[in-house]
Amino acid sequence: MNRSDFLKNTALLSAGTFLIPKLHFYQNSPFTELRNGVGMFSMRGGTIGWLVTDDAIVAIDSQYADTAADFVSGIGQFGGGPEKVLFNTHHHGDHTAGNKVLNEDGYRIIAHEQVPVLQQRTAEVQESEDDQAYAETTFDESYELDLGMETIIAKHYGRAHTSGDAVIWLREANIAHMGDLVFNRMYPFIDRNGGASIKGWIRLLETVADEADSETQFIFGHGNPEYGVTGTANDLLYMRDFLSALLDFTRQQIDDGMSREDIMETTSLEQFPDHYSPSNFLSLSRNLDIAYSELTEVN
Repeated sequence: MNRSDFLKNTALLSAGTFLIPKLHFYQNSPFTELRNGVGMFSMRGGTIGWLVTDDAIVAIDSQYADTAADFVSGIGQFGGGPEKVLFNTHHHGDHTAGNKVLNEDGYRIIAHEQVPVLQQRTAEVQESEDDQAYAETTFDESYELDLGMETIIAKHYGRAHTSGDAVIWLREANIAHMGDLVFNRMYPFIDRNGGASIKGWIRLLETVADEADSETQFIFGHGNPEYGVTGTANDLLYMRDFLSALLDFTRQQIDDGMSREDIMETTSLEQFPDHYSPSNFLSLSRNLDIAYSELTEVN
């Protein structure tokens, strides 16, 4: 990877997370209960999932330091036991910048083996190493945590949004946290410098949808305010269809002799009129740019 490209991408990522509006999917509290002791926490950054049992409190992602502190101070209202665990779905700062706050409160951190590698690399570029807390426990393909009344299974399905994504399944509740593997009706961030693969992402969404059933509830990292950050397997397949259309459109434009710059001027894909762009960072133009790179294997 070219270092200047990585620096540029990291700077855009840092800016982009702050350009995403503070989306409220709650009324009076950032905490929303779903079922079986599982809920979500929505403030700034990627949605936090949580589980509270008599034995443990589990968090999935940690947002930023300030909102992580709000999570820590509020989660006790739902009960909880002595064990505290934090899963990171991937390395991006709006999902891991609160790691240190939770870690200092006693949470041990679990993630795919690529997460601390990519997180540390980004922190070095941003000179934010002192603000980080990294996963102490990592896994390659999967990790299972038995909490008695609930079993949590973290699974890595290959390169997609990054090279270190994990879907966190809560088996008894039949809920899965997708992290940024689903931007619900939003133009996604495709982190090519972090190992992303649009083709791999398409395969992942199909595989996870096949592993779900009609009752499976999904939590998403980000979402169009009109659609929110929870959904079903149909929402995964809708995003698969968008990514497939993105590649198909870009491939056809390349075959027609269009330049990267001309392709990036496209303002919408007619099959997806409901897609939301909160900033230039999360836009169809940037998605087309990455699709062009993947199809031509250039930076």
